[in-house]
Amino acid sequence: MADRSSSGRSRRRRGKLRAWRKKLADEQAESTVYRELAARRQGEEREILLELSEAEQRHADHWRKLLGPEAEKPRRATLRMRSLAFLARRFGWIFVLALVQRAEARSDYDFAEDATASMAADERIHGEVVRGLAARGRARMSGTLRAAVFGINDGLVSNFALVLGVIGGGAGTGVVLLAGLSGLLAGALSMAAGEYVSVSSQRELLAAAEPDERAHSSVPYLDVDANELALVYRARGMSAEQARQRADAVLRRAPTAALPAEPGGTQEGEVVGSALGAATSSFLAFGLGALLPVLPFLAGADGASAVAVAGALSGLALLGTGSTVGVLSGGYPLPRAARQLAIGTSAALLTYLLGVLFGVSGAG
Repeated sequence: MADRSSSGRSRRRRGKLRAWRKKLADEQAESTVYRELAARRQGEEREILLELSEAEQRHADHWRKLLGPEAEKPRRATLRMRSLAFLARRFGWIFVLALVQRAEARSDYDFAEDATASMAADERIHGEVVRGLAARGRARMSGTLRAAVFGINDGLVSNFALVLGVIGGGAGTGVVLLAGLSGLLAGALSMAAGEYVSVSSQRELLAAAEPDERAHSSVPYLDVDANELALVYRARGMSAEQARQRADAVLRRAPTAALPAEPGGTQEGEVVGSALGAATSSFLAFGLGALLPVLPFLAGADGASAVAVAGALSGLALLGTGSTVGVLSGGYPLPRAARQLAIGTSAALLTYLLGVLFGVSGAG
């Protein structure tokens, strides 16, 4: 009986050691991820990421202390953490941050027997820090990212639907190619022009809301006892009392005072992105997406085999864009991928049925 009890304790001890070594390896890998991401950044973002790396090393020290001499027997981190470290070294930081955000959210320290309450709390805070960094990155690239992702999706759906609609109408390969390439060029130009106008207009609207520089320089010359400075702050949304206190504080700093920027303001470039960048990425993305359904026909295929290849290429690309949106938004990629595929497939089938209904058999 004693031997069985001793054997059971020994097995449990070995199991714990394996679990601790895995936790140690994961924390070291996560620390590496943050260091690799920090190497791509400058200033405050770099400092934040390096501090997160140090925090993960603090957690690693906890498992190293529990392991004692056993810590010298390293174990590989999980595939997920090794993959994150690989991606951090080679790919864009926003994409990796979105994955890290999900990894932090899935931490099991709330239930891990030998993890401390402070470690579990740390992981939740780390998740919020990563969420904030990812949000800043998304804001900076929002215009170009939106144009690229949705450009590919629009090109895929619209041109695949167009190609199937023409095929459903009984058109030959020549007409399919003409329709597909015309749809590609027309759609890409339309998308680029639309993005350029949209982003330029948004920049102009933001610029129109910026305070007048002449108003800034006029503050030192205001009559301290009779002026309308408080109305500026009321127009920006402050209460009458808050506006009066703010105006008094500014006037007390005269004659060197200037009209402060609106509280909580953001740089327009960070929010909107570049108009030319959005237009260019939209043109290229739409063109790439629209090219995929036409590729089999350009390669000389025709009939059912060409349609099958075009469908497979388009389906894979739709899954890819849906997954990308899911990852970058910090959500699960599979539901977004399935949704994107369902929408694209439904649009293509509907257009094909319309082509069959209003067929032009013998054309081309």
